[in-house]
Amino acid sequence: MQKAFRNILMVALFGIVIFGVFSWINGNGALPKPITYTKLMTELEKGNVEELTLQPAQEVYLVNGKLKGADKNETFTSVVLYNNEKDLQRITDIAEANKGKMDFTIKPAEKQNVFLGMLSTLIPLLLLAFFFIFFLSQSQGGGGGGRVMNFGKSKAKLYDDKKKKVRFTDVAGADEEKQELVEIVDFLKDNRKFKKMGARIPKGVLLVGPPGTGKTLLARAVAGEAGVPFFSISGSDFVEMFVGVGASRVRDLFENAKKNAPCIIFIDEIDAVGRQRGAGVGGGHDEREQTLNQLLVEMDGFGENEGIIMIAATNRPDILDPALLRPGRFDRQIQVGRPDVKGREAVLKVHARNKPLDETVDIKALSQRTPGFSGADLENLLNEAALVAARQGKTKIDMRDIDEATDRVIAGPAKKSRVISEKERNIVAWHEAGHTVIGKVLDEAEMVHKVTIVPRGQAGGYAMMLPKQDRYFMTKPELLDKIVGLLGGRVAEEITFGEVSTGAHNDFQRATGIARQMVTEYGMSDKLGPLQFGNTQGGEVFLGRDMHSEPNYSDQIAYEIDLEIQRIIKEAYERCRQILTEHREQLDLIARTLLVEETLVANQIESLFRHGTLPEVNYDDSHLYHPTVKSDDRVTVVNNDERVTVKEADEDDKIGSSYEDVKRELQDGEDVQDQSINEPEPKVDRLDKDNF
Repeated sequence: MQKAFRNILMVALFGIVIFGVFSWINGNGALPKPITYTKLMTELEKGNVEELTLQPAQEVYLVNGKLKGADKNETFTSVVLYNNEKDLQRITDIAEANKGKMDFTIKPAEKQNVFLGMLSTLIPLLLLAFFFIFFLSQSQGGGGGGRVMNFGKSKAKLYDDKKKKVRFTDVAGADEEKQELVEIVDFLKDNRKFKKMGARIPKGVLLVGPPGTGKTLLARAVAGEAGVPFFSISGSDFVEMFVGVGASRVRDLFENAKKNAPCIIFIDEIDAVGRQRGAGVGGGHDEREQTLNQLLVEMDGFGENEGIIMIAATNRPDILDPALLRPGRFDRQIQVGRPDVKGREAVLKVHARNKPLDETVDIKALSQRTPGFSGADLENLLNEAALVAARQGKTKIDMRDIDEATDRVIAGPAKKSRVISEKERNIVAWHEAGHTVIGKVLDEAEMVHKVTIVPRGQAGGYAMMLPKQDRYFMTKPELLDKIVGLLGGRVAEEITFGEVSTGAHNDFQRATGIARQMVTEYGMSDKLGPLQFGNTQGGEVFLGRDMHSEPNYSDQIAYEIDLEIQRIIKEAYERCRQILTEHREQLDLIARTLLVEETLVANQIESLFRHGTLPEVNYDDSHLYHPTVKSDDRVTVVNNDERVTVKEADEDDKIGSSYEDVKRELQDGEDVQDQSINEPEPKVDRLDKDNF
């Protein structure tokens, strides 16, 4: 903004200078008033002319003068042609006759100033040339590829070392991922030990994981630890409307990187440019494929890229071109997943450092309540809590604010002003109570942490279901129990009111999806056997690949798949009906309590279901009840001794492991492995992970 203002100011000053030069050339003062020849002769004959001057100028005579009674500076001018001798003679005769009454002067022709004449001719040309050069420099300047004439230049941003660096200590919940990147940092700091052993450091590292898990942050941490230049660019910044721009930008990117080697090139969302060739409607010779070909050549072609390490991030590795993933280009793939409970606790500590948390805030309990949250989700959760606290004029963030923020992140803001009829309110209460009862009865179902009938977003109410612990595999009984839990709301409506509503739309969608995955992906159908049907590729859709693929099963198998899905849903529906019928008393009690209280938390639900009473609850203490294991009709409680506050965490342990800590852990692991070489391997029953 300041540079643009400075450029505009320079143009304005230049224009003022040019205007001044023209004014100096053409003279100063007021210009004489032009009059016609007829008017001039009339005034002369009447004797109204006080002064008259006749001067030859090029091919005409300039007649200047002043009328009687006019102001001091008010003059007139007229022009008479050279070849009009009759008019000139007439003016001269009248002037000579009235010589005593007016001043008549004949001036010789002025000598022409050659320099001023040339200057008056050159100034417009110089002015045009200046503006042309100025706008051309503006279109090419400014760095990057954002200018009109600079579209072939790379848009990569070079991060300055003088700015705040990102260290490994700033990255929490990704200790294994940091260990994979330590070798790259060592190579960039000192590559002699690798060359001595004949080792080649990976040319490229591909960070794969869902959005918000910290892939970009890890790449910046590597650059910060190594202390080398860091070029960052998005995959969509290569291809634009002009043909050849993408390949040109790739070449320019690597040329700049070679000048700053050793360095790191980070391409975010590389799937935008690295998609499989020959896929899609655009044909096999579009601009994106040309850009990809140039990228492949630069990464592992005839040229040497000594000291340049590529780091790329994507959440769609299934659509990347195989040539891009082969050894020699992206040698190493690092899975950056969502953090587990310990990782979430570390991430929450990082984002809570600059927020005033109340003493009642339990970071450990909060990490247990947020399974499946990514690092970005956790940061957004604490930020929403800070906004809620600030909106209410508080000085600290308490658990009530965090609970409200959790509801806002999951289901949206509360619609307390929405007008709901009594009938719909009853339907929502028994619907959510049905989910709650199923969650309390089934051992393998998700546990109910909170249930509410307050409308949020597009939902009339919801039950917050939390797994007992972080899960990476699920058994067939667990999936069946999950389907039963999803059907609890619809069955509760049916057995209570004798009719059903549209409120279970999302429940049916999720239940049908689980049943279809059980049959087509997990091989959990007794009738069809352990087979996989359809090229699902993890459930991700890629039109360029899927539009040319054919199903790997017949129409008869497709019919049987539908029958199996229908059977699973029907059996789960009947099982759900049986459970709710047996626990009808608890169902009605929880539903009626919801109509009064609107929201119930974990220990209130437990007391209502087990004892039929609603306890007085301290809001903050109610969050200590995190149901992790169900045993003997009891709920495991997180004790006060296990509470972890941010202040204690800062004093007792580090939030993120540093570069030195990661190296030390790797060395300790190698020492332990060396000591165990001579020890006999214990006989254990190993489970093949493919069986899960």
